[in-house]
Amino acid sequence: MRALVVYESLYGNTHVVAGNIADGLRSDFEVTLVPVAEASWDLIADADLLVAGAPTHMHGMSSRSTRRMAAEAADKDGSGLRIEPDAGGPGMRDWLGDLGHRDGLAATFDTRQLVAAPESFLVGSQNTLLDGETARARRWGMMLGAVSKTYLPTPA
Repeated sequence: MRALVVYESLYGNTHVVAGNIADGLRSDFEVTLVPVAEASWDLIADADLLVAGAPTHMHGMSSRSTRRMAAEAADKDGSGLRIEPDAGGPGMRDWLGDLGHRDGLAATFDTRQLVAAPESFLVGSQNTLLDGETARARRWGMMLGAVSKTYLPTPA
């Protein structure tokens, strides 16, 4: 059986994740790992399983404008960012739009900058928050604020 792992990666993180997913699949599949620009129709047609992944930009799939902003961020002096050599070509959004309907098995993944694990706040049978949930939400919000500061640029 054949698996095709297709990824879009700008700074390399999604590429690393895709490579590890491909390695995990190799015990059961013959795997081809390619950047989205190299995902040909022949590769797709030969795959029994298609796995596609991309970074999350502005709470969604990357677009031409967010890819351009990522490249501009990498071009800034001192950014420490480097654009992947395979980042050119179509993004995952465009590639999926061109893919159309395909029978078969498929899976997707993304990468994103998550500042905290997702949290659930509990509601009881009377559709009201359980005791202590509002205080817990406030503490979680305080933690999010403190952690998020480490990701944001210092104001000038």
